[in-house]
Amino acid sequence: MNRYNLLICIVLSFFGLNTTKVQAQNGDQILDGIGETELIARYLFDGSAKDWSRNNLHGKIEESKVKFVNDEQFGRVLYLLPDNQAFVSIPADALAGEESLSITGWIFMRSTEKDQCFFDFGKDDKSHFFAAPMGTKTDQGFHTEISNGLNKYKTDSPALEAGKWNHLAVVINIPSKLISTYVNGVLVSEAKNVELDLNQLFNKTAGSENKLYIGKALGSGNVFLNAKLHDFRIYRVSLSDKQIGRIYKNSLTADQEEETAEDQAAGLPLFSKNTPQLYNQFLKSVADIKVETEVGNLPRIPAYVKGIYRDGIQGPEVRVIWPSPKENSQVLKTGQYTVTGIVPGTDLKPKAVVTIKEAKKAITPERKLEAFHLDQVSLNNNLDGNHTKLIENRDKFLTALSQTDPDSFLYMFRNAFGQEQPKGAEPLGVWDTQETKLRGHVTGHYLTAIAQAYASTGYDKVLQANFTDKMQYMVNTLYQLSQLSGNPKEAGGKFVSDPAAVPFGPDKTAYESELSNEGMRTDYWNWGKGFISAYPPDQFIMLENGATYGGQKTQIWAPYYTLHKILAGLMDVYEVSGNEKALETAKGMGDWVYARLKKLPTETLISMWNRYIAGEFGGMNEAMARLYRITKNPHYLEAAQLFDNIKVFYGDAQHSHGLAKNVDTFRGLHANQHIPQIMGALEMYRDSNTPDYYRVADNFWHKTVNDYMYSIGGVAGARNPANAECFISQPATIYENGFSSGGQNETCATYNMLKLTGDLFLYEQRGELMDYYERGLYNHILASVAKDSPANTYHVPLRPGSVKQFGNPHMMGFTCCNGTAIESNTKFQNSIYFKSADNGALYVNLYVPSTLKWTEKNITIEQTTDFPNEDFTRLTIKGSGNFDINVRVPHWAAKGFFVKINGKEEKVKATPGSYLTLSRKWKDGDTIELRMPFEFHLEPVMDQQNIASLFYGPVLLAAQETEPRKDWRKVTLDAKDISKSIQGDPKKLEFTIDGVLYKPFYDTYGRHSVYMDVTLK
Repeated sequence: MNRYNLLICIVLSFFGLNTTKVQAQNGDQILDGIGETELIARYLFDGSAKDWSRNNLHGKIEESKVKFVNDEQFGRVLYLLPDNQAFVSIPADALAGEESLSITGWIFMRSTEKDQCFFDFGKDDKSHFFAAPMGTKTDQGFHTEISNGLNKYKTDSPALEAGKWNHLAVVINIPSKLISTYVNGVLVSEAKNVELDLNQLFNKTAGSENKLYIGKALGSGNVFLNAKLHDFRIYRVSLSDKQIGRIYKNSLTADQEEETAEDQAAGLPLFSKNTPQLYNQFLKSVADIKVETEVGNLPRIPAYVKGIYRDGIQGPEVRVIWPSPKENSQVLKTGQYTVTGIVPGTDLKPKAVVTIKEAKKAITPERKLEAFHLDQVSLNNNLDGNHTKLIENRDKFLTALSQTDPDSFLYMFRNAFGQEQPKGAEPLGVWDTQETKLRGHVTGHYLTAIAQAYASTGYDKVLQANFTDKMQYMVNTLYQLSQLSGNPKEAGGKFVSDPAAVPFGPDKTAYESELSNEGMRTDYWNWGKGFISAYPPDQFIMLENGATYGGQKTQIWAPYYTLHKILAGLMDVYEVSGNEKALETAKGMGDWVYARLKKLPTETLISMWNRYIAGEFGGMNEAMARLYRITKNPHYLEAAQLFDNIKVFYGDAQHSHGLAKNVDTFRGLHANQHIPQIMGALEMYRDSNTPDYYRVADNFWHKTVNDYMYSIGGVAGARNPANAECFISQPATIYENGFSSGGQNETCATYNMLKLTGDLFLYEQRGELMDYYERGLYNHILASVAKDSPANTYHVPLRPGSVKQFGNPHMMGFTCCNGTAIESNTKFQNSIYFKSADNGALYVNLYVPSTLKWTEKNITIEQTTDFPNEDFTRLTIKGSGNFDINVRVPHWAAKGFFVKINGKEEKVKATPGSYLTLSRKWKDGDTIELRMPFEFHLEPVMDQQNIASLFYGPVLLAAQETEPRKDWRKVTLDAKDISKSIQGDPKKLEFTIDGVLYKPFYDTYGRHSVYMDVTLK
């Protein structure tokens, strides 16, 4: 299973015995200035072959007589003895599917004998990659060699000095066609013009056939390594000279050298900031604007402003980058001030005159719409009778889910409670392994997915019964376990029912996150009533006491994140099936959470919820508010409020500014740690009617989509900070600070953005919301699934000539994005239509072949279309009634939006980016035909206009690349009509520019370029 290729969604821990010698810079998210998503594996060899990254690629020591010895320089290290024929193997599929590689590590050679291998990775001794520190019989010195069955590429430099520690690094840079070797941070040899694809060395589809050895060659008759080893790392990117040097230096000193802005910019072409690009080269002027705001609230200044162009060019509205204050001191009293913006690549500096008025009584919208139940909307084939991409992806997931074993998803829960496993039960891998502190997270996703699958499969009663059985089995088991918590193991035995009084584990002197079978506590009778999780309660308590994220037993990994998934899944099962045990289990844990959090001071809560990853709570505020709405127990609403991220929402405990006052407080933060919190704020608004909650959600959405969004709809991918999980450090600077080499656009972040977007639309029916929803659905979520399996992406790389990496095809090892994928792909129909709360109006949001059963009005509406391969859709009404039908006029429909009712052309005024209302008494058989001609348009990066993506209507087109690239593909288009430079077949959505094929990104499975370097002439 190719699960290890994924760019890791949460964070990696970088801790070992010698934390004073080797430590993580800026916390666990960055190691030596290199973001955690770029690290595949790290072996400290400080007493085991454990992988200290979150990939769980634990090594196996292949000889029982191996030694770990105390070393003066690095503490505990691995000692490989050739007489014992000892070596280390790492999981065979660890390197399958990667494009470039960097391998670093410390080695203390005890012998000068030839043919000793530091490492040897590959399929066999004909297609492999090895490093021989003392050379081979035929090649002298420090020798590296790559054989792909056709060619050999070598680097050679002087042999290492035996009897001392040396730091080695080998970098394979596929786009630059280079192999580079380093000794003690210095480049010593290089091979150029390397024509290589790593798939020639590693089997991508059958990763288990690969052999990855440390201390042994792949061939027979080997010379075994006689050396000490320390801190062996594998990166999925080609590290730079400076990064290699920093790893070396930081290993030797407690004063960690930090990455510079220059380092962060390395790897992307630089462009002059003063050269007008794209349409801006024809720009004559940009209008100044006036905006208003109220005291305390930063103004919402439009990101796009009307421009005047020369030479008859009909350019788009102009992107203006405005200053983004970190507080609201400019608006603390009435008056006026002026904000000056910039237009990238020009000297134009438009102004916004801001008028500050007295604050009025808060007016925020009411929830006007409701979603249809999943069983009220079904997906249909397209006009040609073929499956749509939505159905294709859905069916991959439904089939795989139907074949899953629920006992695998319950394994770690039974393990935590010390219960016997059913015969044949097998644990999951990746983030649900024995000692992984996030284990159990996917069980919540699984509950939600099978609930959605149950609700959506009325068309197949056998399949639906499969999911019914799974739901009941899962809930029954979780309920039984939850009933054990806080109750005596035996009649008359001691127990602790109070969640706030959980003691240390047996024979422990502190709370700890130890999860090994030998060290984990299983005294469930002391855990407080209602507790349910795949690990003991210690992590929750440790968070209250200041624990940080990490791999040591004194550290934790996002306990409330995992709990949110479980609670949400239980409530999903309850709401689709009425299973009372699911609700009782959720209520029990809700009581447990309330009992613990209500005793904590505000300062502690602020600290908890702003602790990187450790305090990530997913959407616990949303879950508790939802539990309140179901039960009407006010304790749950109070608990939801205790999850307020005060620093982000309000700036500080005094509520001085923050998102509630339109201040961007989330720049540089971990994206998917915070998006669900915003969803929770909106849910809190629904239940508490506190206006600030709505402002938090609305302001966040507006800022994120305008200042942090990539063309596929994803919103994270920072190069600065050096963490692809994060929002960029400064708004509207994606080119300057984004496009991380470790990938970007975490798929589950887009999943959460779509949920937030749909929920906001229920309050305000703004076209821009569903325009974004369509973008993210078609160009990221649909694009995230493999061609022939439900394997899916973690991060989606968007640099030149990238390749998507798909993982978890058999649903046996889940990261966060694998978890949300099973949810996304079982609910595609949930936002096609919405209805007004009074059932007086229908909203048609997405143009998807589908059938709506509007049971409250005894109306059925069938939508037939070949969208997005066709710019036409038809709605057929079955039944009769007087109601409004509101149809979305997409923002990209600049060539018009045409309506026919019962075959007759209607005169309508349709504005792109809005909704058009069709109101009448509808009769059985009435038809509505909508046509919205597609056209090509460019979407540039906000701070580097020539770097742009090409769209055809709503569809992002990706250049199909044949080889790796280190620079952006250059494209020249006609300035007055870019379509003149493009040929192809709109029905197939396949086009060519200068002989290069462009296809929808959701139909792209090979090497691609989503962004190009575009010149208009």
